[in-house]
Amino acid sequence: MKVLSEKHYMESMKLSMYAFQYKVPENDIPKRLETLKKHHLLGIFEGEELASKLHVLSLKVRLGQIEWKMGGIAGVATYPEHRRKGHVNALMKRALKDMDQDGNVVSFLHPFQIDFYRRFGWEIISDNRKVIIEKLDLKPVDAQMGIIKRHTEERHSTDIEKVYERYAEMHSAMLIRDTEWWSKSIYGEQTAAVYYDSENEAAGYLLYEIKDNVMKVEEYVSLTHEARKALWNFICQHDSMVERVEVLTSIHDPFPYFLKEPKLKTEIYPYFMGRIVNAEKALSTYPFSNRNAGENIFIHLDDAAALWNEGTYIIGQDGVKFHPVKEGGTCVTAPKRGLHMNINTLTALLFGYKRPLELYELELLKGNIDEVNVLEQIIPAFKPFFYDFF
Repeated sequence: MKVLSEKHYMESMKLSMYAFQYKVPENDIPKRLETLKKHHLLGIFEGEELASKLHVLSLKVRLGQIEWKMGGIAGVATYPEHRRKGHVNALMKRALKDMDQDGNVVSFLHPFQIDFYRRFGWEIISDNRKVIIEKLDLKPVDAQMGIIKRHTEERHSTDIEKVYERYAEMHSAMLIRDTEWWSKSIYGEQTAAVYYDSENEAAGYLLYEIKDNVMKVEEYVSLTHEARKALWNFICQHDSMVERVEVLTSIHDPFPYFLKEPKLKTEIYPYFMGRIVNAEKALSTYPFSNRNAGENIFIHLDDAAALWNEGTYIIGQDGVKFHPVKEGGTCVTAPKRGLHMNINTLTALLFGYKRPLELYELELLKGNIDEVNVLEQIIPAFKPFFYDFF
């Protein structure tokens, strides 16, 4: 295994094209190769041939007002003749070590199979909801006083960025986007429609594309209900152009409850997975609620793929204290007091994807129910959501 350099970038791209069944146009190849300079690439060779590889992107995510450095796993691929040799297992564990050394608190990825990545400690942290609206249900609600302005990649407005940033602060797990990310990873062929209220303040936006009489809204972001209604009315104005509208939104968003006909076909499905890379950093910077009011909480953590996380964490008024498992030891033999969980459960817990009592019921969080109730009180009611893809 080695860290891939520029001389390997073309081999890496060819492996991606083969594994993911796409073709990069000739004129796009230089731009793609330039992008790879920002990735941390790991590869395994069989002789002189690159057999398997993995990319790590350097990104950041939010938990409300908190920012965590995040390593994004992407482009995991192996040629078929070299599969089932343990290459991906080795790549994932090496990536975890490298991400930890680089200061990443968490890691995200889009799974091809959830169970596969759960084995390495990744867990579901965000669901997507797609609402499908037929033309006959495109009925406007009360008209709003503001205006809509349309933007494209060429006419990008930082107003959209500001709306997204404020929306991200209302959630957990959302990516921190810079202008370059908006340009290279968000727009594509899509158009943005920004709602400005009566004070000329941007309060929401849509990101959408219309093709083959279908309007696909990939992002529906609103800071106020006024903006939410105005953006819906904008969608309805396309009733002469489309037969169907598909809206992708958070399961925590009140859409489509406020519509005249909210009984719409809806699909909810797990989307992105996350993983705590360094539990001590995560717990030490986590915005616990009412920590000063409660007693100390002991968490005994198992992490087979990142042994530096294994041990006992004491969450108290003075912060978090970590007692690593001694060499040859295990959290299973830790004191009876405290809550036992693995890194998957801790990840779902901290991002707010599942509450402590839910995880206790599922037997993924084990211990005394009184201690579970204390943990329930200090974990914020986060709303995890993730709109991006890599």
